[in-house]
Amino acid sequence: MIFWEIIAGILGGIIGGMGMGGGTLTIPILTIFLKYEQLTAQGINLIAFLPMSIIALVIHIKNHLVAFKQAWLLALVGCIFSLGGALLANHISNSLLKKLFAIFLIGLAIWQIVEMIKAKKEKSKETENQKENINSN
Repeated sequence: MIFWEIIAGILGGIIGGMGMGGGTLTIPILTIFLKYEQLTAQGINLIAFLPMSIIALVIHIKNHLVAFKQAWLLALVGCIFSLGGALLANHISNSLLKKLFAIFLIGLAIWQIVEMIKAKKEKSKETENQKENINSN
């Protein structure tokens, strides 16, 4: 059991450190492999997220990768709505919460695939335009 908790921490830390949200891996590991209830897994993820996000934030600030004006607004709105989300999560059944999280992950995966396809098409067009420019010269 501790093995999977360590794996969840490693993967969550790596993904979270890159700014992509480690919970997308940590929560499924905790619920699928360790059989935690969805709400408990989300709580564990949030507690683990605090120190990981502080470390990642310090590194990103040192590398000048944080736009503070946008970050403050995002943080303020996020804090306000996280209160509502936490209260809502406490009133939803574990099975419904699992389903909603699964829908979120599936939607995220679909969005990532669509973005990847669009990026490949754009790169292909750029390559084609470069070839045309070379051939016309």
